[in-house]
Amino acid sequence: MSQLTIQAVKPGHKDLIGLIAKLDSYLHELYPPDEIFGVDFEDPKTEDMLFAVAYWEGAPVGCGGIRRLDADTVELKRFFVEPNMRRKGIALQVFRFLEKQALALGCSVMRLETGAPQIESVSFYKKQGFYEIDRFGEYVDCESSLCMEKVIKEGLAS
Repeated sequence: MSQLTIQAVKPGHKDLIGLIAKLDSYLHELYPPDEIFGVDFEDPKTEDMLFAVAYWEGAPVGCGGIRRLDADTVELKRFFVEPNMRRKGIALQVFRFLEKQALALGCSVMRLETGAPQIESVSFYKKQGFYEIDRFGEYVDCESSLCMEKVIKEGLAS
C-alpha cells in the first residue's frame, strides 16, 4: 500500500482540522449537538494529545488521535476516514499507528466512545479487539454513547 502514509501532526494542523470538520458534519446527521463529544482545540490540554493524519497519494483521507486518561489508559478520539476511501485499510493503519503511540507512552488500555448508529465503526472496533464497557467520563449520562475498551500489548500492535 505504497500510496498511503501516516504522519503525526500537531493539533492545529490544517489537514487534521479539515478532516475533523467532515467528521463533525457526519456526526451531526446522526446525533443531536449535545451528544457529540469533540475536541476543543482552544483548550491548552489539547496540546498533550497525539494526532495522526493519513495521506493517500498526498491527499488527507483519514485521521485520529489519542488523549491520556490516566497512567495506563488512552482514549481514541476523532477517528475518521473519508467515506470514498473506506475499505482500503486506511483505518487499520491509522489505528495501528495510534496504538503504537499509546504503547510508547506506557499505556496498556485504550478506550473509546462511539454510538450504535455507527455500525461500521462498531464492527471495525470489535475486529480490533475492543469490547463494550460501561460509559465513562463525560459520556456517563449520554444514552447514545457506546463505550469500548481494548487491552493493548507489545507485539499485538503491528
